[in-house]
Amino acid sequence: MFGFEKLIVYQKAENFYTKLSVIFANPKVDKILKGQLKRSSSSVVLNIAEGSGKLGVNDKKNFYIIARGSISESVATLRLLKIDGAISNEFFSELHLLATEIGRMLTGLANNPK
Repeated sequence: MFGFEKLIVYQKAENFYTKLSVIFANPKVDKILKGQLKRSSSSVVLNIAEGSGKLGVNDKKNFYIIARGSISESVATLRLLKIDGAISNEFFSELHLLATEIGRMLTGLANNPK
């Protein structure tokens, strides 16, 4: 097992990405926003994994900071999808809550990379 697989923040980020699959599979969702959301949400997962595999503290920190920026970008994209009527307020709220939790955890990791 790789170290990142044990991280709760990684597991939550993967769960966040999985929840978005309903958006990715919807052909009615704007292709540009869908692609942007797929890139930003996968960036969260991948940067957590890459950061945890780095040996240097500064390297780890940089990847966690990038992941935090990507979760913010994902939320901004979800807001646009909500405005467009592509997702419900309830689904947005569920995703926003999870993204907020992930963001806080990433801030903690960036401030104290192990």
